[in-house]
Amino acid sequence: MSVILNIILGFISLLLVWIVFVLIVFKREVDAIFERDPAARNYLEVVLLYSGLHALVFYRVSHSLYAARIPFLPRLISQTARFLTGIEIHPGARIGRGLFIDHGMGVVIGETSVVGKNVTLYQGVTLGGTGKEKGKRHPDIGDNVVVGTGAKILGNITIGENSYIGANAVVLRDVPPHSTVVGVPGHITKQDGRKLDRLLDHIHVLDPLMQSLEDIEERLKKLEKKS
Repeated sequence: MSVILNIILGFISLLLVWIVFVLIVFKREVDAIFERDPAARNYLEVVLLYSGLHALVFYRVSHSLYAARIPFLPRLISQTARFLTGIEIHPGARIGRGLFIDHGMGVVIGETSVVGKNVTLYQGVTLGGTGKEKGKRHPDIGDNVVVGTGAKILGNITIGENSYIGANAVVLRDVPPHSTVVGVPGHITKQDGRKLDRLLDHIHVLDPLMQSLEDIEERLKKLEKKS
């Protein structure tokens, strides 16, 4: 009985150490979750149950080892994190503070990706490369960027700060700051040159293709009325 009790007490002690460690070292990321996720209710739930936060903890460890040029172990840690969280972050990627990965399943961040501060990634996002080229082959994401569900940002391109990438967009070219990108391939739309809200709803973006189709439809209606 005493052995079981010691095991339970040891587990509780490790759990408390984990909670304190995450709350101190990853305070910016925890704060970002409460700021951007209305489902976040308390610190205990966030620290223990948010896979995006867990993936970042694994990443920070693997990235430190990768920067120290330690072989094998960084990739082993990142693949373990992928197995546990469904999120794959290459240890070579450079990620700023305040990243929020919402839900997270299927998120992939490539080796030479650079992610700025206070970025939000939704599930299914890929920051990937194109072709088999060596060197810098993944995107740079500016500060305060929101990347919607299922979006793909591919190649050595730059997404300007305060931009919004719509759900399922495929972005292959540079995006200037304060822009909205939607569609396949991605098309840039600016909303009055205003800084975009980082909490912008996925569906409330301007799609230039849909706008063009609506304009054509409106013109056809006017022509039909005249004829």
